[in-house]
Amino acid sequence: MSLILRRNLGASWLLKACYSSSAKPGDSAKTIPKNLLEDKQTAVLQKENGAIFDKRPFKIHLDKDKTYSWCLCGKSKSQPLCDGMHKNEFLKIKQRPIRFKVEKSGDYWLCNCKQTTHRPFCDGTHKQPHIQSAVK
Repeated sequence: MSLILRRNLGASWLLKACYSSSAKPGDSAKTIPKNLLEDKQTAVLQKENGAIFDKRPFKIHLDKDKTYSWCLCGKSKSQPLCDGMHKNEFLKIKQRPIRFKVEKSGDYWLCNCKQTTHRPFCDGTHKQPHIQSAVK
């Protein structure tokens, strides 16, 4: 989709495109997927964000009954999922991965800038100028 067409579709559609692969131009409702493990995990207790890995979200197919670990530190080699890099004692990484499950199988947009407030799902935070300028 060209940049000009994106501008004409409006900001609400652009935000929804990060949340759901079923977003269509003209849709105005935002639907951020829910992490089914949110109340059992410490995502909200980890106030610090990780290092910005990329300025775009990552589209990935997730299965309903599987538990995933999203990389919060930004150092994983298998982004956006955790590969255990945070355990390297020489890196002195404070952030731990965010474990999550989804309600139904399908394609989801996971945050790659590591600055989202809806961990691990993209909420459009990557569009802010300081994030866009941080990664070349």
